[in-house]
Order: sequence, then C-alpha cells, then structure tokens
Amino acid sequence: MGAQTSQEAPDGGARVNGADPGLRKARSSRFPEITRDTARPEGGGRVVGGEHSAPARQWPLLTVLGGVGLGLAITAAGSFRTGLIVIGVFMLLGAVMRWLLPSVGMLAVRSRFTDLLTYGTVGGAIILLSLMVEPNPILHFPFLDSIVRYAVSRD
Repeated sequence: MGAQTSQEAPDGGARVNGADPGLRKARSSRFPEITRDTARPEGGGRVVGGEHSAPARQWPLLTVLGGVGLGLAITAAGSFRTGLIVIGVFMLLGAVMRWLLPSVGMLAVRSRFTDLLTYGTVGGAIILLSLMVEPNPILHFPFLDSIVRYAVSRD
C-alpha cells in the first residue's frame, strides 16, 4: 500500500494520487457488499413539492390516520359496529391510495405489494369481524358455530 500524495490541480483543487477531484467514479449496477442504509419504498417520496407545508406533503397518511381516529371516536361514543366499519373503510382507502397514487409519502412503508396486502387484509378483516359481532350480527356463518362448539366442548 502506498502513501497518498497530494498535488495541485490546474483549477486550484487538490489531486489525490493524481486523480482529478472533478471526476466521479462510475456507479455500478451491482448491489454493494455491505448495506449501509435502507432503501426508500417505491412511492415513498413526497406527494407534493417541498414548497408546501409538511401536512400537505403527507396528506395520504393523514387521511388514513384521521379516518381511523374518527372511527375510534365513534366507537368510544358508543356505536361499536359503526366505528369499526369506519376504521376498516379507511384502511381499505389506504390500500386503494397505495395502489393508484404514484407517490404516497409516509403511507408507503414496505413494497407496494406488501402494503396493499397488509392494508387490504387488515381493513377487510376489521369490516368482516365488525359485521359478525354480537348482539344481532349482520353476517352469520353456521360453520363457525360448530367450530366454536368443538373447540369449547370438554367431552
């Protein structure tokens, strides 16, 4: 290994080992051997430009969070089923926004496919379970009665 030598470049900058500081290394398309950072998920950039306020740049996330907060408030006010349906609908809205919009800001947490699967599954499950909750369920699946009876019986 040799020592680094410093020379003066014609434009007044320093050269290290004769390399011009204005020249950059060509970027390789190969993955680095050591990962130093995590990649931003696709669609994870700003929704609107930097000249807008932070809430305006993150409106998809704030829409979903606001809807979930509204659903929680409705649930706390005493309308359990309605509040849960609102929460599920806003989770499904998050999945739709993640699918349709090219950039959704911090709503993009993982890859587009994983976000769609997560938001859609959670939203659909919340709505389905809220329609099955007692008393007076809107949806009733008879096979669930036998599953519960089998699981609870002690014979």
